Amino acid sequence: MPPLETLRHTFIQLFGSAPQKIARAPGRVNLIGEHTDYNDGFVLPMAIDRAVLIAARPRTDRIVRMIALDFDNARSEFSLDAPITRDAADKWSDYIRGVAWALQARGFALPGLDLAIHGDVPIGSGLSSSAALEVCAAATFIELGRLEIGKLETARLCQHAENEFVGVKSGIMDQFISALARADHALLVDCRDLAYQNVLLPRGARIIICDTLKRRGLVDSEYNTRRAECEAAVRLLAAKLGKPIRALRDVSVEELARCENALPPVVAKRARHVITENARVLNAVAAARRDDLAVFGALMDASHASLRDDYQVSCAELDAMVEIAREERGCLGARLTGAGFGGCTVNLVEVNAVDAFISNVARDYHARTGLTPQIFACRAMAGAGVVV
Repeated sequence: MPPLETLRHTFIQLFGSAPQKIARAPGRVNLIGEHTDYNDGFVLPMAIDRAVLIAARPRTDRIVRMIALDFDNARSEFSLDAPITRDAADKWSDYIRGVAWALQARGFALPGLDLAIHGDVPIGSGLSSSAALEVCAAATFIELGRLEIGKLETARLCQHAENEFVGVKSGIMDQFISALARADHALLVDCRDLAYQNVLLPRGARIIICDTLKRRGLVDSEYNTRRAECEAAVRLLAAKLGKPIRALRDVSVEELARCENALPPVVAKRARHVITENARVLNAVAAARRDDLAVFGALMDASHASLRDDYQVSCAELDAMVEIAREERGCLGARLTGAGFGGCTVNLVEVNAVDAFISNVARDYHARTGLTPQIFACRAMAGAGVVV
């Protein structure tokens, strides 16, 4: 059975009657623009055809009952009439609890619900399974609660839930693209004011995601260190340039070139990555709009080199995957995507080379690392909504 029918059938088995609605929210891959978001910069994510689905029906009481099909039908429930707290035993439920908590804190009246959750976004791979779950939960509460909430407000509420309830200090990019994506397009997001533009993706190539199966380590501590180094760069560059600088977004490549020798070497490297990465994002958008696959791919390659050498967030597995990919016919560009230290790479591959690319990269990566990667082509999908 197709996934929707499978989920509907399973819901009937679990709860005794059919769901009233099924909502969907996609995961995402960031094509270019890494570690720029918390520097008020630019990112270019797209929603992928891996998603979270939630089948739901209203209850007559104020209880939310949840069953996670991907965790051996693990169950969790909470009352909307009591303070909503985290569940130490079933942490997956915190993302749904957090959305309900954030909605109620804003004064929205929520119905009790029975929920069955299923997803095929790889967990822990950097493709935003948590944001997809949050946005899907929000879409479900909004639909069945008949709430008037726009997509941008939905993204903000879901980010607030992750930051303040779950306790993960993420930016808004993941929830933003899951809620607002347009089919066949990436989304250029200005992380300073959340202005955004849809960007039609180049024709003649596919986006291929390669999961290294190296799960991300060191991310929290290194993330905090990188943020501190960027903040130090802002203070030092403001003094050197003699102008107010809110974030590295406000420094041009030319301005950095005049000052970087006066910065501590590590701080200069961090600043160089962020400032040149912002320029790469804007150049990639221009390349996409003129359907220039070669330039788009070259910018992806340059992004990986910068993340590896200047921002130092790559790892042996990511570097191996990128090196192997670039040796394949039809690979136009390859880079790590996400926070780094593991997870996935994103690759731009000519349409007629996709099958061979997937087969050969899987073989060669296994030979080099002993790991069997998950590799799949993906399409740019629309953002969250009710599908049934």
